[in-house]
Amino acid sequence: MRRCEWARAEPHLSYHDQEWGVPLHDDRRLFEFLVLEGAQAGLSWETILKKRDNYRAAFSDFEPDAVARFTEKRIEKLLADPGIIRNRLKIEAAVLNARCYLDVQSEFGNFDAYLWRFVGGHPIQNRWRDHHDIPARTRESEAMSRDLAHRGFKFVGPTICYAFMQAVGMVNDHLTYCFRYRVLKGLKG
Repeated sequence: MRRCEWARAEPHLSYHDQEWGVPLHDDRRLFEFLVLEGAQAGLSWETILKKRDNYRAAFSDFEPDAVARFTEKRIEKLLADPGIIRNRLKIEAAVLNARCYLDVQSEFGNFDAYLWRFVGGHPIQNRWRDHHDIPARTRESEAMSRDLAHRGFKFVGPTICYAFMQAVGMVNDHLTYCFRYRVLKGLKG
């Protein structure tokens, strides 16, 4: 069974086979990926995957209402937690993003409706044959980044947004020879 080149060993293997690129419409899980992609900036995704359970515990299972209420005292506690990335800017961004998320959710009815409009409500089906062909950012990720930043979100640059879009299935960037490409190609989102 052929896979994308980056999925050679755990934790990448399970993530690739079960999650990456699957259209996601659960608001809480969308928030989780937004936080994790921001935490990953400048680091490897493997580092984040290995700390994912710790992030869930530290960030109240990514319940935006709870994270939005984190105080400075709670942020200081998180900065001492070796189970997550102890970067003040990233932690503060997660709290701020939870507050912005609630505003977006209130305006659009849910976070899902807001995000998926950047791809017209359906996954973009790319046809990459080589991992070097996959872009780091696209017109859609740039539009998402601009709009999120305008709404006050942090750690939402176009490259982070594109990685987020790949993770939550807004784009199918599995290589065409990968067995997951064919599985996900038929999904409408």
